[in-house]
Amino acid sequence: MNNSQNILILPDEVLPDEDGQIVRLDLKEDVLSAFLDAGNLPIKEVSLIWKDIMKDAGKLLADTWERAYGDLFWKCRCESRVMPWYFIDDRGECIIGFGVKVRPGAMCYWEIRGNDLVLHLDVRNGSEAVMLKGRILKMADIIMRKYEDTDAYTAAHDFCEALCDDPLFPDAPLYGCNNWYYAYGISSRDDILRDCEYLKYMTEGIANRPFMVIDDGWQMAHTPSYNGGPWNGGNRDYGDMARLASDMKKLDVRPGIWFRPLLDISDDIPSGWRSERDDNVLDISVPEVIDHVKKDICRIRDWGFELIKHDFSTYDIFGMWGFEMGTDLTKDKWRFKDTSRTTAEIITDCYRAIRDAAGDMLILGCNCIGHLGAGLMEVNRTGDDTSGIEWERTRKMGINTLAFRMPQHGAFFAADADCAALTDKIPREKNRQWLELLSISATPFFVSVRPGTLTPDMEIELRAAYKRASHNQTPAVPLDWKEKITPAKWNTFEGIKEYNW
Repeated sequence: MNNSQNILILPDEVLPDEDGQIVRLDLKEDVLSAFLDAGNLPIKEVSLIWKDIMKDAGKLLADTWERAYGDLFWKCRCESRVMPWYFIDDRGECIIGFGVKVRPGAMCYWEIRGNDLVLHLDVRNGSEAVMLKGRILKMADIIMRKYEDTDAYTAAHDFCEALCDDPLFPDAPLYGCNNWYYAYGISSRDDILRDCEYLKYMTEGIANRPFMVIDDGWQMAHTPSYNGGPWNGGNRDYGDMARLASDMKKLDVRPGIWFRPLLDISDDIPSGWRSERDDNVLDISVPEVIDHVKKDICRIRDWGFELIKHDFSTYDIFGMWGFEMGTDLTKDKWRFKDTSRTTAEIITDCYRAIRDAAGDMLILGCNCIGHLGAGLMEVNRTGDDTSGIEWERTRKMGINTLAFRMPQHGAFFAADADCAALTDKIPREKNRQWLELLSISATPFFVSVRPGTLTPDMEIELRAAYKRASHNQTPAVPLDWKEKITPAKWNTFEGIKEYNW
């Protein structure tokens, strides 16, 4: 603990409230637990209001609904209408964290109204009211912490640790190659084995072996316009996936693979499994759908893959990207088939089922809700895609994400800011800096590079980056994150580094 103290106080107003019969608040030590006992009443949201608590608010750093999209930075309170999950308030003389612990039963966001603070506990099922049918719902565990005599980064990381009691992490630093940002879905078994040979060559002598992650393009029904299931085998360019995983291991790399579990247009999927919002997507509230997803994961595990990257689930559930979400998480009117659980509960249950099916495979969640997945995945892609085509996209998504989601790294999971894409479309000097920072950040380090395209000098740089990333390090800290959306000055285990983005 870094000079922190509990400042939790009871809210001044609780809505909805029918003579205290709907919402119950239990205060135990430093946690305020909010319960909903609605009987058979349909409920969409509960609001807790603290009067006059924000009159001395300073600069605020809030989280986002799912991945970051280059949109994280320290804001004044008038810019902070929707603050999902938690936020940090730097008041100068002290720093205060306001948040809900991970895996709540509601989709939670904070809002400042004048000098008042509102916590919205969204208990909808899809876009409609949940019907708890007499079940008592634990909506959230609320924590508030005050920090003195410490810096904002240390306070933010400590607060994230307080929000998650059971984080999961890889056993060793995670690094390697992902083929997406040079292949963009056009690849084959031969391409992957060539990648593995190159990765083995570039990481010779390193005891902690790297991962080669096969991204989109391997699946049976893959086309330029479709990246969904079924996930029961490789296409004609990949062939036998178990044989491929075995051959990858023979090249002394660890096999990883991507899939999109909820998109499947196969004719043999029963209509009752499909989402009311989009009938191309599976409804994860249906028990048979969860069994189906678990079977897909078990099959991939049985093929011999050691890491599974599951992607697109937030978009497939809501029909919106995180940057489009505000007070409403979906634009359509729809429900899950099971109307008795909240959206937050249903998504968390899906993540838990994926964790159970994965066994000893590492899980890398992408387009996931990190606050619901913490403790159920070792790695979370905390930002939108970087790029092998446009440096501005990497600058916006990668560097911003690395800096402002860094407090979650080592507190919720290993925070993956995405790849360094070494292609001839990205200026070498920009890539050299991104490659270096990512490799000394202590976060997962993945590179996209087509074998045979680097100069000897670039190969020396990449080999050194792989070596650095393979060892345990002290996490890098952004030093100018109060002034810049893409911080340029970092405190790293190699000393202070400054970059020109």
